Amino acid sequence: MKNMSVLEAKRFGVYTCRKTDSLRHVAEQMTERDVSALIVVDDTGFLQGIITRTDLVRACCQSDDWSSQPVEHYMSEDVVTVEPDDTLLRVMTLLLDKHIHRVVVVQNQRGQPKPIAVLSAADVIYHMVRHG
Repeated sequence: MKNMSVLEAKRFGVYTCRKTDSLRHVAEQMTERDVSALIVVDDTGFLQGIITRTDLVRACCQSDDWSSQPVEHYMSEDVVTVEPDDTLLRVMTLLLDKHIHRVVVVQNQRGQPKPIAVLSAADVIYHMVRHG
């Protein structure tokens, strides 16, 4: 299991948003899709950041008009990424070392990272149960 590639381990695709989207739109998308984060991309689909449920909670605490705020005010631009041929063990190590819940799998296209999947701690546990 630990040597499984991230492409073999991924269970879902990538749900994205734009920097200019409202936090309400993002919250609705997360709720509708039952995900805890959206990947922020530019108009050509390249990685720009990530916005999480925790970012939405922070926005609500800090601003009465949180719902109309744009994603760019609360997203993180520092995204932990892995390559498609990295292993699940690498993902597990990053999750623990960086104290994060997910990594973004990217492919390099024209010198820029294009997100193709997200692997979370929940995905790791799924494979732990499935493959022992």
